[in-house]
Amino acid sequence: MTVNQQTVEETKKQIRALVNEIAALGKSGAPAEEYYPQFLQRVITALAAVGGAIWLLDQEKNLRLQYQINMTESLLEPEGEERGRHERLIRRAALSSQSLLVPPFSGTTEGQGEGNPTKYLLVLAPLQHDREVDGLIEVFQRPEAAPATQQGYLRFLQQMAELAGEWIKNERLAHFSDRQILWQQADNFARQAHESLDLKETAYIVANEGRRLIGCDRVSVAIQKGRHCRVMAISGQDTIENRSNIVSSLNKLASRVVAAGEPLWHDGTPEDLPPQIEEALEEYVDQSYGRHIAVLPLREPMRAGSQEPTGAAGAIDRDGAHRGETIGALIVEQIESNLPHDVFHTRVNLVYEHGTRAIANARSHNNLFLMPLWRTLGKLSWLVRAQTLPKTLAAAGALVIALLGLTFIPMEMELEANGTLEADKSAHVFAPFDGIVKIGPESLLEGGQKVTQGDLLFKLDNPELDLKIIELQGELDRAVQEQASVASQLSMVTKRDYDAVELTKLRGEEIRLQTEIETLTESLALRKKQRDELQVVAPINGVVTTWNLKKMLDNRPVVTGQVLLDIADLSQPLHLLLRMPDKRMSYLEQRLARWQSGDEPLHVDFILASQPDTTYYGFLDHGSIEKRSHNDKDEGLVVRMKVKPDAAFFEALRALGGAAAQGDGNADKDLRLGAKVIADVHVGKRASGYVLGHEVYEWLCKFFF
Repeated sequence: MTVNQQTVEETKKQIRALVNEIAALGKSGAPAEEYYPQFLQRVITALAAVGGAIWLLDQEKNLRLQYQINMTESLLEPEGEERGRHERLIRRAALSSQSLLVPPFSGTTEGQGEGNPTKYLLVLAPLQHDREVDGLIEVFQRPEAAPATQQGYLRFLQQMAELAGEWIKNERLAHFSDRQILWQQADNFARQAHESLDLKETAYIVANEGRRLIGCDRVSVAIQKGRHCRVMAISGQDTIENRSNIVSSLNKLASRVVAAGEPLWHDGTPEDLPPQIEEALEEYVDQSYGRHIAVLPLREPMRAGSQEPTGAAGAIDRDGAHRGETIGALIVEQIESNLPHDVFHTRVNLVYEHGTRAIANARSHNNLFLMPLWRTLGKLSWLVRAQTLPKTLAAAGALVIALLGLTFIPMEMELEANGTLEADKSAHVFAPFDGIVKIGPESLLEGGQKVTQGDLLFKLDNPELDLKIIELQGELDRAVQEQASVASQLSMVTKRDYDAVELTKLRGEEIRLQTEIETLTESLALRKKQRDELQVVAPINGVVTTWNLKKMLDNRPVVTGQVLLDIADLSQPLHLLLRMPDKRMSYLEQRLARWQSGDEPLHVDFILASQPDTTYYGFLDHGSIEKRSHNDKDEGLVVRMKVKPDAAFFEALRALGGAAAQGDGNADKDLRLGAKVIADVHVGKRASGYVLGHEVYEWLCKFFF
């Protein structure tokens, strides 16, 4: 094989490889911005041409340049004569669906002439599918080739045009399919957005379905209340935490954009924005990491006047759709998605157009007077239909009877209070001075131990007091000795001639020492009396009611006034010390205001916490009700009062062998003062409905007023 033949074979292989690449490119589904450059580059390479261009017809049947390689500059000048002649030539070739070879510098001169103003051979082949012309492929080829070779150029370009036409067909079918899907999504969005008249539900539909239609990362809807906007719905979120930083920032951004009244389109590039909006935008972007953010004020659609035919909601003035009252904002965000700019804007505008009307209608509907009431009544309309009317009347009759019963049937009103079982006569034992408790064998200090007034309970050891007594005794002895010495000196001075000054001095010293002795004697007596009081004795006859005293007190330091133990005289009557909640005192005071001398006292039912299955009875001591409230750590403000149990209570305790009845000094170890009781104080009869629901009524009054 000769060198020329080998070169031809290699060239054919290269051309076949390029053709295969072009065919594979058409099936790859590449977008137009990738397909046209790669297709044209391979065609020019296969033909060894200088350059080329791809033209497509628009809706007005004018050719628009899609892509070019090495196109002559004169053909690109906007107002150039050569460009006009060239465009008329290729437009005629495209509309006539003809493949042409146009020599260089050829053409017509009559009228608006057409032709090839370049020095290259133009190879033209129409792009078409199903006999419909889509555009034209143009190749700039060197003119030196033989006519047969030029015809080969034309046939090759026609074949490539067929492949490109097939790609254009598939691309347009995909485009139509995408548009069909988009219209279906838009129709579905419009139907769902206008389906409900509940404002919150509509806002969530616009946010979630709008995000799906746009294909972005997040859509939010904010509703204006006063001068501020509050986010009502965020796509993909069932609940909104308004106190979170990101929602607070979004509220601020929406409020400021709505106040400005102009849409905000932010694509991450520096913009000339008002300082208020720029500050709010930077704060939100720092937290949301949004790359593209659109904040569009939602406005009430303008309605046409009554002179135009209108429907139920009035005719919408579409030209003034964005000039009505501001009602909120639509916020669209892209974080990771890469939607083309024109697609993003188109879909956002579509969501905005339907969303703003749906939200405006829902808002107007919700703002109707007493709308929640009318909506509730509408939902209850099934109660009066023919099939359910008898049941409704029966239920209504039963309800009326129940209400009449709750209104006119009286019921005893009982006020519940907690309390403890206490003795009428009891005493606290206090520490008379600071000291250390010393419990000796002679001490009567045991829980449940009976004591008599004056019995020794324990002693206090106060080393400081003992030391003070020793110091006072020493000072007293010193003063007595000094007084004796002064007296001796006075007797000696009087026996001889004496100096008046010295005598006066000695008599003054004697008076001072006498005064000091008297003071020290009184102080010493007081300290000894205090030492005697360190022996703590029982203040009354009774029983020690504090347990584990040795463990609690022996060798423990105490301070003056500290309560060390309790003693109760169980031979005296017992009583209940109730803690009535202050909020219930009004009912008790009303009952006491009607009480007169000779009336029966207020009855009280109570149970012991240790015997919850047995109910006892007593009477409220009117004079024991305290005149001020106390703050209880468990029950809040309470008023303390006493209840006297009846004789049956003491008889029951005697029968159980664990009671101290009135006049009986025996006490069983199972009876514990301070035992918890739960009592109900009877304050008269009221309407049963009020008795059963007065606490709910009180709560409602507190909640609303």
